[in-house]
Amino acid sequence: MNSNNSLNPLYFQFTLFADFGPLRYLFFSLCLLLYMTAVSANIVIILTVCLEKSLHQPMYIFICCLSFNSLYGSAGFFPRFLTDILSDTHLISRPLCFIQIYVIYTYAGYELTLLGIMAYDRFVAICQPLHYHSKMTFKMVIHLVIFAVLYPAFAMGFMLYLSVRLPLCGNKLHRLFCSIWPVVQLSCVDTTLNNIVAQFVTMTTIIIPLFFVLYTYLRILIVCRRSSSEFRGKALQTCLPHIVTFMTYSFSLFCELSLTRFEADKMNPIITVVLSLEYLMIPPINNPLVYGLSLPQIRRVIFRFLKKIPAAKM
Repeated sequence: MNSNNSLNPLYFQFTLFADFGPLRYLFFSLCLLLYMTAVSANIVIILTVCLEKSLHQPMYIFICCLSFNSLYGSAGFFPRFLTDILSDTHLISRPLCFIQIYVIYTYAGYELTLLGIMAYDRFVAICQPLHYHSKMTFKMVIHLVIFAVLYPAFAMGFMLYLSVRLPLCGNKLHRLFCSIWPVVQLSCVDTTLNNIVAQFVTMTTIIIPLFFVLYTYLRILIVCRRSSSEFRGKALQTCLPHIVTFMTYSFSLFCELSLTRFEADKMNPIITVVLSLEYLMIPPINNPLVYGLSLPQIRRVIFRFLKKIPAAKM
């Protein structure tokens, strides 16, 4: 007879971590530097948009929300990952594991929903400029942001609820962080309902937003081809950062979905590590750098703030 602990393990073990000896301190320092850079860069974007009244426009508000989401996702991954790098045992409690799953998966849902909203904002601005201010009102922006937060939160919450109630026959996760599919695979019972719900949530929070963004930018491209070179230049200037962010995150998401599609324990560990880390490390640092360096409105405000700092000290 199985005990309650064998069916509901109190801890999960990450089996993908290796013993690098003294090199662990180098890896820890590099990852900590990356984390602090991501946090600092996103805070700069948030403060820039919040403090500068000229940036209180829909596009910049959505960029600010994207930076908030990067801080949220990074907080769900980096502190625990940095602890595991220095630790000799890589155990995580059951509650903390499911909390990490929820944070990471809602982070993905928020990111894609926001990217879809930003694509719609650019579509209206470029393809329907005369109707932009009547469509993208402050009330509409608030509604879109609320939708971007609530739907992934409830969808991922329901999917997590179905996973928490499963009896599990093991506790070893061949990952660097908690992921819902490896946990479901440990189940002792049929998981058909979990698979159906997971496919529905994936379709509504990942696949549909991805195709919506692609369709929107295709429409923008068609409009630009029929317009003057000056119009195409301005459109490209505002859309390019969004496209770069979208492509970067799509590639990162593809890396994560690849791990859920194949059996990670049968893949090369180095490939598994790279795919796992790329998904959670690159977007949080890529987003603020792309928008901070590519959009002249944000770049000018940041440089102006930086010039004021030495003057204030004097």
